[in-house]
Amino acid sequence: MHATTFESYFHNILAARASNDEVAAPATIESLAESLSEYLPQVGVDTVVRAHGFARVAHAGQRRRTGHSYITHPLAVANILCEMHMDEQSIAAAVLHDVLEDTGTTKEDLATEFGGEVAHIVDGVSKLGKMFKTHEQARAENFQKMAIAMANDLRVILVKLADRLHNMRTIGVMPLEARRRISRETLEYYAPIANRLGMHNLCTELEELGFEALYPLRADRLRRAVDTARRTRHKALMDEITRSFEAALRRDGIEAQVSGREKTLYSIYKKMKTQRKPFQDIVDVFGVRIIVSQVEDCYRTLGVAHNLYKPVAGRFKDYVAIPKANGYQSLHTTLIGMRGVTMEVQIRTREMDAVADHGIAGHWLYKSGDASLNRARASRWIDGVLDLQRRAGDPQEFIESLKTDLFPDEVYVFSPKGDIFELPRGACPVDFAYAVHTDIGNHCVACRVDRTLAPLSQQLESGQTVDIITSPDARPSPAWLGFAVSGRARSAIRQALKAQHRSESIALGRRLLNRSLENANASIKDFDFRRLRRVFREFGVRKLDEVLAGIGTGNLMAYAVAQRLLAADNPDYEAVDIDKGGPVAIRGGEGLVISYGRCCGPVPGDAVIGHVTPERGLVLHVDTCHNMDAVRRRMPNQVIPARWTDSIAGEFETTLMLTVNRRKGVLAEIAASVNQGNAGISNIRVDERNAELSSVTVDLSVSNRSHLDRVRHRLLAIPAVQSVRRTVG
Repeated sequence: MHATTFESYFHNILAARASNDEVAAPATIESLAESLSEYLPQVGVDTVVRAHGFARVAHAGQRRRTGHSYITHPLAVANILCEMHMDEQSIAAAVLHDVLEDTGTTKEDLATEFGGEVAHIVDGVSKLGKMFKTHEQARAENFQKMAIAMANDLRVILVKLADRLHNMRTIGVMPLEARRRISRETLEYYAPIANRLGMHNLCTELEELGFEALYPLRADRLRRAVDTARRTRHKALMDEITRSFEAALRRDGIEAQVSGREKTLYSIYKKMKTQRKPFQDIVDVFGVRIIVSQVEDCYRTLGVAHNLYKPVAGRFKDYVAIPKANGYQSLHTTLIGMRGVTMEVQIRTREMDAVADHGIAGHWLYKSGDASLNRARASRWIDGVLDLQRRAGDPQEFIESLKTDLFPDEVYVFSPKGDIFELPRGACPVDFAYAVHTDIGNHCVACRVDRTLAPLSQQLESGQTVDIITSPDARPSPAWLGFAVSGRARSAIRQALKAQHRSESIALGRRLLNRSLENANASIKDFDFRRLRRVFREFGVRKLDEVLAGIGTGNLMAYAVAQRLLAADNPDYEAVDIDKGGPVAIRGGEGLVISYGRCCGPVPGDAVIGHVTPERGLVLHVDTCHNMDAVRRRMPNQVIPARWTDSIAGEFETTLMLTVNRRKGVLAEIAASVNQGNAGISNIRVDERNAELSSVTVDLSVSNRSHLDRVRHRLLAIPAVQSVRRTVG
């Protein structure tokens, strides 16, 4: 059977299942009202019933693809939220969530009938409904709107998640391409958001439905394999393990509910894919969940479990004392059980279990202080999302940062004062610094991990204490983007680098423009720029700083700007050749707008020359660099003389090429000689020339030309080294 035939076969199965689901359990307002009356006052139930009547009239004549009356969909969404014990405003908004988009009802109509809260939630859900239907850029922009809607009222996203869940339950009636698109969106965005808000049950069902709809053949094969494994030995072994736990807990007088926890198809599929493990290795890991009454019973149960079976070292996590950011609490441990099977055991109270299943919705399900704390954590995450949105330079950058934040594998580290910070797996001290405060991150120069100096790129582990050392003169480095992983840190680094680049571009642009004006005996200070704004408009800018930044980044030519300013300020001005001027002074610490040609590696002491390149600013070369010959011929106006100042800061990279006799240990001698000369090596490459000689290229960093000469003399002192020369272009 061909793949397309399989697709059609499974598409038909999904379509039939979607129709049967709604036929088997049709949503009615009577059943919903009965469920709501179990936890809402009668006035709240009446509000929902009234909202149903309003929606039924508004949707009159509309039908779903399943053939059912349209009102069955908002009723089903309301039932999902009812299971979470959401408040009457949320349930009423669920019943009404499509009236703004699909009928002639206005937000003002809803506010008049049901109040501002309900109208606000429905309006927010309607705006989210337009998400993901356009190009990638527009999709990212819509996701930004989603973040703002979530921040205004978390119930907006809860209604939207319930709406998406019911749509996924009936997705089989959708055309194939739409089904794939919706399923991919569900797996990439909606399920991770549900997980980030701690809504395990909803997240799991979204993942299972999305996986089955996107990859029906893989899901079917995996389901068959799981069923076969369950029939053979898994169920009997799980029952035996469960009974052993129950007996041990009874002996210690702990009242508990023990249940086996089977892995979902999508979790098996993800582990097989990411860990590259065969099916048998994933399925052979058993899951056990133990629910107790009190928090202290969690730790007593942990002791019983560790006495009963051998724990695996390093696999214990205490999310009770240190909850996850989404409010999840539980003790996790891994044990080696009977017959050598591995067991993943979760221990939690009933309330923790409810919050783990419903996440942020647990605030409404349980009105306790812990549930309110859970809502506060979710709100902090939403605030963090908004912070990312504000810092991002464009929607795509925001999406990149948010995706990192949506798939966390947490590391918990401590500040010197004992405060706990949650970071994504792979985080480094730079991520920690920005988690504390943006200013701490921007001025970070070094760190101590567990009181020992450590590199800023070191990956952190849970339980470590991190102390950040700052300096008021420090600035973020572009290299940090190579190892920082958190969305907050990466976004803040990019923003700081953009600001740093702009200020340096303005400073360099001012120097270059003044240099061009010198030949006309003028300077920037001589001009009244309020009278010359029309000149700015010619260059597509509005302010002097924008002109200077354009010159500094190479997008505007200094001599062209100078000519226009001189001509506009003096009608009698006769153009003179002002593209020649004194050399630009290079201090070595200009930062991002002055770079050094890799082809020749100029260092202080070399005769140097520069050329202006769009977006890169001034690129410095050795005067004899072969690559500058073409620039001199084609773009002479872009060639700018340069000189080193007397006080030079920093180290400079250059390249030496050695011809050496081929013998064992010569590379170690070269590296040792460079190191003894107080120079750094960033790379060594070896090319064989013949049976006796090799060419060795060494990229190294030195402080100036004299330093480089000393290193060259050291290398020439090695008996195996025949010659040493610099590469120039």
